[in-house]
Amino acid sequence: MSVDEDTRWLEWVTKQFESIAGEDKEIDLDEFKTALKVKESFFAERFFALFDSDGSSSISLDELLGALDLLIHGSETDKLRFLFQVYDVDGHGSIDPDELRTVLKSCLRESAISLPEEKLDDLTLALFESADKDQSGAITFEELKAELETFPEVMENLTISAANWLKPPDVDQKKRQTPRYLTRAYWHNNSRKLFFLVLYALLTLLLFVGAVLQNRQGGIWFMVAKGCGQCLNFNCTFVMVLMLRRCFTWLRATWVVRVLPLDQNILLHQIVGYAILCFTLVHTTAHCGNFVLLAEQSSFQFWEFLLTTRPGIGWVKGTASLTGVVLQVVICLMGLCSSTFVRRSGHFEVFYWSHLSYIWVWSLLMVHCANFWKWFVVPGVMFLLEKIVGIAVSRMGGLYIVEVNLLPSKVTHLVLRRPQFFHFKPGDYVYINIPVIAKYEWHPFTISSAPEQPDSLWLHVRSMGQWTNRLYEYFRQLESPAQSPAGSPRKLASSLRIRRQLLRMQNELFSSAHSNGAVASNEDEAVELTMYRHNDSAAVTPPPQSPEPPPDEAGPAERGEAPPLREVPAKFAENHRFCNIKCYVDGPYGTPTRQIFASEHAVLIGAGIGITPFASILQSIMYQYRMRKQNCPKCSYSWFENIKDSEMKLRKVDFIWINRDQKSFEWFVSLLTKLEMDQADEEPEGRFLEMHMYMTSALSKNDMKAIGLQMALDLLAKKEKRDSITGLRTRTQPGRPEWEKVFQKVFEENKGKVHVFYCGAPALAKVIKAQCEHFGFHFYKENF
Repeated sequence: MSVDEDTRWLEWVTKQFESIAGEDKEIDLDEFKTALKVKESFFAERFFALFDSDGSSSISLDELLGALDLLIHGSETDKLRFLFQVYDVDGHGSIDPDELRTVLKSCLRESAISLPEEKLDDLTLALFESADKDQSGAITFEELKAELETFPEVMENLTISAANWLKPPDVDQKKRQTPRYLTRAYWHNNSRKLFFLVLYALLTLLLFVGAVLQNRQGGIWFMVAKGCGQCLNFNCTFVMVLMLRRCFTWLRATWVVRVLPLDQNILLHQIVGYAILCFTLVHTTAHCGNFVLLAEQSSFQFWEFLLTTRPGIGWVKGTASLTGVVLQVVICLMGLCSSTFVRRSGHFEVFYWSHLSYIWVWSLLMVHCANFWKWFVVPGVMFLLEKIVGIAVSRMGGLYIVEVNLLPSKVTHLVLRRPQFFHFKPGDYVYINIPVIAKYEWHPFTISSAPEQPDSLWLHVRSMGQWTNRLYEYFRQLESPAQSPAGSPRKLASSLRIRRQLLRMQNELFSSAHSNGAVASNEDEAVELTMYRHNDSAAVTPPPQSPEPPPDEAGPAERGEAPPLREVPAKFAENHRFCNIKCYVDGPYGTPTRQIFASEHAVLIGAGIGITPFASILQSIMYQYRMRKQNCPKCSYSWFENIKDSEMKLRKVDFIWINRDQKSFEWFVSLLTKLEMDQADEEPEGRFLEMHMYMTSALSKNDMKAIGLQMALDLLAKKEKRDSITGLRTRTQPGRPEWEKVFQKVFEENKGKVHVFYCGAPALAKVIKAQCEHFGFHFYKENF
């Protein structure tokens, strides 16, 4: 921080202290904890003890400012001495293993990381052995200083972290800069959408002006009403065209995708919907103004013009006014129920059922306006054909849910038996109807399995609304093998079925690997075994795979003999269900992620359950990647050919997954482990697929409470070649990504045309999109 920023910050600290301290001008430990907002009291107590220089069990303003001044303006040695004192719990001038373990345990609690006691011991020993250079059994200040200096940016982070504990919210001091919408990068990256919107606006304007001029003899109110009415004729049919999903999926495979913004049809649908709402309000208001004038010139009153058929306005028995009032109410309700607040607050069903009112809107428009049918006939026939085809396809398949896995954070992993005629692309989505949950409701979900997976179809459903919660609870309440009475036929049958499924999986893995001559290291075997054995540890339990995994996803066979049958963890049995439940699927429908194979450097960013489309994409990419693997006939060396060709131009893939908590990584950690194993061999041009994991609840490296833990995690990861949080080789980073640095690294790699694909919360999408515009990257976002 600069001198001015330091001054302002210390002024703010003084005001905060005075507001907390009260009349005695001092704060006790409880008030200090409240000010720090820490989860674990250990660090609050240690800081309080160090700030309380006179040992009075309270901190005065002078003591607080003196300590903060040391942390901000002190030398590196002063700051390191303070950190050493935090770790030296008993104050004997050295840190023993028990003290270090206590500190790391508190660090884990602060970061919301759950590790078994054995793993905590491993972390403690890794850091202690690395720091205790003379092997004296205790870490001195000089040894701690030497250890910290081996980690880059530790001193800078230590300084920032101490200040951030009581740092005020960032003051909004934005520099004056060119508005984002006026930059050249924005217009370049949004050229198709902007071009389309300009054409749409011009066409709407021409229709409005044409209708106004045609009806200029009726007065200003009548002219405005007719102008808006003509715009409504166009928009009420065009809004339907933008939702012809099957047509759009077909168009994505043609040259049209390079001209029209097909990937943003949902956004354009929303814009046209808001335009309909606005035109409807102005249209109704203008007619009301016209009715006032007509009431003064005729025997009918205003309310008779508006709410009766007596004046005879309209081509169907004078019902134009009545149908217009009903249309106004229905359209306003549809607009209200389509708002983000309703859709994102767990009330998706409200949006779903209210949106079906479009049938009544079109029916009433036929009665309300004599010319609407001319606008409606062609789009209406196309829409009707799409619906008929969709119903036919969904009923022909005879799909069944054959397996269900209940994952953390209330995520339901559905495994469907895939019909032979069902073909899709990576990242596509489907609408699914499960009659036992809701007979008439259809909900869209991304397909998370790869197209190369022939026998099964995966869907991952996050419980965020009424339907998704009912789905999760339905399968949770089904009797599982672990819940059946002891010795009952159900328990024995289910247990035997699980064992047979696992045995068949292992035989297939062995046969596939043996026939292909695949050889893996003992390290790979250890990774896979760890993933299955650690139920509640850092190496989280992966979601169980399909009963019949495809050969391309087979794991390694280490020796020329069948591997032993692995024990089924209790958690696996409790959260795993075999079933045979009827369902219907409409789709598949294309998404913006279909553009991934047209890019040379793809950056996939998933936030939480937003990883779902990328699970399918990553599997498909790696399947094609493995097809190009070459083995030397004379030795065990293997390499990959250059995969750049007409079908797949990808030269590099960066996958970034951001999760709030540790358990969320369990959703796809098994899949990511397999992808890492596929890249066990070093490649001349670097790794084709790089993974970057972020856990936002974990304290970042610029927080003093996390420095020791992050050092220990780094040391243990290097030693075990495995991350302690996820079990992957990729180290999980704490906090949120620094997007400017992330994209700067991508820009400097210069692997070719960069396309960034994002699926997750809309707020983060804005941040990422702004960075993409800055670096000139193409940005694609999943919109449904």
